[in-house]
Amino acid sequence: MRLTSDQVVALAPDSGSASNGKKLANTRHWKSLGQNDAALWGECQGSGKDPYQVRVDLATNEASCSCPSRKFPCKHGLGLMLLAISMPDAVPTSAAPDWVQSWLAKRAANKAKQEAKQAAPSDELMDEATAAQRAKEQAKRIAQREAKVAKGLDRLDLWLTDLMRNGLEDAKEEPSSFWEGAAAQLVDSQAGTLANRVRQLASIPGSGADWPERLLGGLGRVTLLTTAYRRADTLDPALRNDVRQMIGWSLSAEEVAAHGERVTDEWLVLGQFTEEENYLRTQRVWLQGANSHRNALILQTGSIKTPFPEVFVAGDWFAGTLLFWPGAYPLRAKVERRDVASDRASALAGPETIEGFYGGMSDALARQPWLERFPCVLRNMTPVVVQKTRWLVRDTTGATLPLRKGDFWRLLALSGGHPLTLACEWEDDALAVMGAEIEGHYHPLGGMQQ
Repeated sequence: MRLTSDQVVALAPDSGSASNGKKLANTRHWKSLGQNDAALWGECQGSGKDPYQVRVDLATNEASCSCPSRKFPCKHGLGLMLLAISMPDAVPTSAAPDWVQSWLAKRAANKAKQEAKQAAPSDELMDEATAAQRAKEQAKRIAQREAKVAKGLDRLDLWLTDLMRNGLEDAKEEPSSFWEGAAAQLVDSQAGTLANRVRQLASIPGSGADWPERLLGGLGRVTLLTTAYRRADTLDPALRNDVRQMIGWSLSAEEVAAHGERVTDEWLVLGQFTEEENYLRTQRVWLQGANSHRNALILQTGSIKTPFPEVFVAGDWFAGTLLFWPGAYPLRAKVERRDVASDRASALAGPETIEGFYGGMSDALARQPWLERFPCVLRNMTPVVVQKTRWLVRDTTGATLPLRKGDFWRLLALSGGHPLTLACEWEDDALAVMGAEIEGHYHPLGGMQQ
């Protein structure tokens, strides 16, 4: 196991599973323990007659167990991983038994099938007449939707004009239905992503001394987006893709595969954040390539009661190929291939001054003005606490940036008052700390929930 005990515990779906997993990290509960380059396995005696068969894919850190638990990973998977870390001699290297080999083979077959399905054109098996008819029907649906979106944007323009005519001060007194009504009209016009942006504006009025400035900025970005959409034909193709997606259109898997950039590297998981809303969960996972120094964002969504399709652990490495969504400033990506990475020291790439960070952010916003979150690595930064409540990072020139999230006291302890390298997520003019690098070792520090 290349993970630490803290990283394994972070995989637990709840505190109860973590506690029970720690109790199972003892050889008296296990038999048939073993591992190889691909997997870790063992049999754990439960309440039934037959022991539970537990397997862990070392490339993805995904655990599988024959127990009836619906938690992923279950306590047995956590216990096996913790045992392999705390007592490595108890888990010898050996040939995998049949029940492990068949599990790995099935996973490999499913992955190959999925990749083949994504790579094959959807109309490959159609005759020319059927393909032509489907293309005609698709063009008709697109034209109908374009007309709906156009009407929705016209209504939004009227709403924005009335809002500005009445003055921003009146916006502070508006009920939530004022914002929700405008968003609902956009949903009806099939511009759902833009509707979410309008909903987010509802939380700004009255939220702080600078709320008028922040609301005006948000309204300005919405107006810029609707204007750009109407002039999409004059935009660079990459930016046009971004604009259409921010309105509500989406790229098909075939389009992403055909036009997206592929980057093969060894990737460090900088951190992850999970948000829950209306029984849905969204996870943001930030990566940085060791050689390419590319930052990447992996987005996963699902219901609260189901696990995400892929497991990522802050501070973990994996070797693989990412496919980036085409765009003016490509950040979002998906994992096309993922293998176990060799042990290596981290060497995060980023500016050494806050001025350098602002310069990089300005370049990104010049290419894609609607970026809401920005990954950043800041080197030679010293954490500072003001009156025990206000946290900052300071560069060697004395410039500072505010911190909004993270394990601040542990960060201060790791630094000892000296400069270090930070990996952060920039949002709302402040940094959420994901981790710190010290002498080639990465320490995860970010919060798992938002």
